[in-house]
Amino acid sequence: MTTHDLPSFAVHIPDAELEADPLDPGQIVSGTPEVSGKVLWESADGKQLRGIWQITPGVVTDTEANELFVVVSGRATVAVEGGATLEIGPGDACVLREGDRTTWTVHETLRKAYHITLP
Repeated sequence: MTTHDLPSFAVHIPDAELEADPLDPGQIVSGTPEVSGKVLWESADGKQLRGIWQITPGVVTDTEANELFVVVSGRATVAVEGGATLEIGPGDACVLREGDRTTWTVHETLRKAYHITLP
């Protein structure tokens, strides 16, 4: 069974067990951040993903996908190259655009629920 075949479901995000998803060492600017996550649902064509993602404190860079997420816990500053600097924490919804180059300064372990649309 693939995730797009799953029936409707609910997940308690704060307690969900996540799997390690090591960062590319080239993304780490400072600290020893660790990433984990879990894909909860994926469309049949693989272009839509919904899941949970977590990162521990540190500073990392990324090139973003088209994403909507809601922060469940933790705090971070997300600087978008050539754009806004976003201060995010519990309850904040954030939209990142495909191709945004970002620097994440994670102050407290951050956990988010996300929906990503791939091209």
